[in-house]
Amino acid sequence: MSQTIELNQGEIKVNFSSPTSGKVSFADLGLSDTDLVFESGLVRLVFDFEGIGEHSYFQMPTISISYAEEMAETHWQCDFNEETILDKTDHHGHSTVILLNRNKLSELEHHHKNALIVHGEFPQAVHISAKDSFINFFK
Repeated sequence: MSQTIELNQGEIKVNFSSPTSGKVSFADLGLSDTDLVFESGLVRLVFDFEGIGEHSYFQMPTISISYAEEMAETHWQCDFNEETILDKTDHHGHSTVILLNRNKLSELEHHHKNALIVHGEFPQAVHISAKDSFINFFK
C-alpha cells in the first residue's frame, strides 16, 4: 500500500502517494478498531490524493462504513476540493454506503491539492469497524 495515516482528535487523514486499486478495508490502510472510536459522534475522514499522479477513478467511487451500534439516523457530507459533492441522511442500521460521482471528482481535480473530506454525524458515540469498512476509489 502506498499511503500514510495521520490520527488527530476526531479526524483521520489518509495521504495517498499512488492510486490503490480495488476495495481496500480500513484495516488494510493501517487503521484499527481502537483508532476508529468517536465518542462525540462526529467523524472526519480526509483522503488526500495530492501525491498520486496519473490515475483513473473506479466506475462508482465508494466509501462503506460499518459500525457496531444500531443508529437511528446519520448525516454525511462529502467535500472535494472545498466543494460539497454529496449531502445525505442515512436511516437505521449498522452501516452506510456512500457512492460518489466519478465525473464530478474529475471535474473538480486540481494539479496539486486534491482532498476528499467526509463528515459524519452520529446521534451518539460510534465504534467503526476497521475490517468491515472500506474504500474503492481507483481502477
